Amino acid sequence: MAERPIRMGMIGGGTEAFIGGVHRMAARLDDSMRLVAGALSSTPARSMESGRALGLQPDRCYGTWSDMLAKEAALPEHERMEAVVIVAPNDVHAPAATAALEAGFHVVCDKPLAVSTDEADALVAAQQASGRVFAVTYNYTGYPMVRQARHVVRSGGIGAVRRVMVEYLQGWLATPLEQSGHKQAGWRTDPARAGAGVLGDIGSHAENLMTFVTGLTASEICSDVSTHVAGRAVEDDASVLLRFGGGAVGSLTASQVCPGSRNGLSLRIWGERGGLVWHQERPCELLQTSLEGPDVVHRAGDPELAPVAADACRLPSGHPEGFIEAFANIYRGAAAAMRAGRDDGEAFGYPDVRDGARGVHFVAAALAASGCGWTRV
Repeated sequence: MAERPIRMGMIGGGTEAFIGGVHRMAARLDDSMRLVAGALSSTPARSMESGRALGLQPDRCYGTWSDMLAKEAALPEHERMEAVVIVAPNDVHAPAATAALEAGFHVVCDKPLAVSTDEADALVAAQQASGRVFAVTYNYTGYPMVRQARHVVRSGGIGAVRRVMVEYLQGWLATPLEQSGHKQAGWRTDPARAGAGVLGDIGSHAENLMTFVTGLTASEICSDVSTHVAGRAVEDDASVLLRFGGGAVGSLTASQVCPGSRNGLSLRIWGERGGLVWHQERPCELLQTSLEGPDVVHRAGDPELAPVAADACRLPSGHPEGFIEAFANIYRGAAAAMRAGRDDGEAFGYPDVRDGARGVHFVAAALAASGCGWTRV
C-alpha cells in the first residue's frame, strides 16, 4: 500500500512561476506530498488568486507566509500542513525556513540555501535544534545515472579520482534581460535578493553534483569571476580551479552568457583506471571508460544498474525519464524521511541543510578568491 502524501504548504511559486509548477509536479508524481496551503506571491492579492487557481480551499490561501505559518500551526494536527516548501527568491529562504522550523514544520527549500554564510550556518543550527527534516532541492542528484555514477566512483570502479570537470552553461542572460522588466531576470540579478549571480544560481548546482558523485570537497580554490553584460550588478560568468585532499584536481565553470546554451550541465571524472561522462541534456546515459576494457554505456532502466540507481527509475530501459522524475526522487526521499521523523539525507536520498550550507560557503569562497593568485605571462 502506498504511503499517504505529506501535507505541504508553499511559499512563492504562484501560477506564473516556472519553478513552483515544477515543484508541485514533482511532489505529486509519486504522491509524495499534497499541496494544502499556500502563500504563493509577495503580493497578497496575487497570492490569493494563485491559491484559488490551484484549487486550494479559500481559507488555506494566505496573503503572507507569516500568516500561513501562524494559522496552519493553530489547526488540528491531522489537518495542518506538515511541511513548508520554499520557492520564493533567495532572500526569503532563510527567514521563512527559520520561522517554519520554529513553528514545528519540516522544510523543503530551493537552492541556494541562503544569501550569506551567516544565514546558512544559522539554518544548520536551527534545523539541528528543531529535529525536523530539511531538504534542499539540488534536484540533479535525483537522476538515476547520477546515482549510478556515484555508485561507480564510491565502489572504486574507476580507481582513486584524479580529475573532475563540471560545467553548467546557459545563455538566457547573454543580454540585459533584467532591464526589460523580466521578473526572473530582475530578481536573479539583484544582489539584495539573489545574494550572488551565476555562482549562486547554477554554480551551486555544479558544486553539489560534483561533491555528490565523488565525495570530494575542495580544500583550495582559485577563481576568475566576471560580469560581461554592462550594468549588471552580479557576476554572470565564473571559472574555478579546484584542489582536493589526496591530490585530485578539478575545475568548475558556470556561465549564463553563452548564446545557444540552454541547460548545459555536464560532469566528467577521471580516476586511476577509468572515467565517467554524464550530460544533463542526455540524462539517461552514463559513459564509463576503462583502461582494462571497452567503454560501457549505462542506461536508465537497464537491469544491471546498482540498486541506488535502479530505485530511482520508474520505466523500462528505452523509455526516457527526465527533469521532473529526477526532481520527484528528491521529494520521495524527503517525504519518506518526514514519515520516519528522521532527518537523514544519506539514508533517504535527498540533499540536506548541510549540503545547502556547504554550497553557500563555496560560492562565497569563489567570489572572494576571484583575481587572486594569478601570475602574469
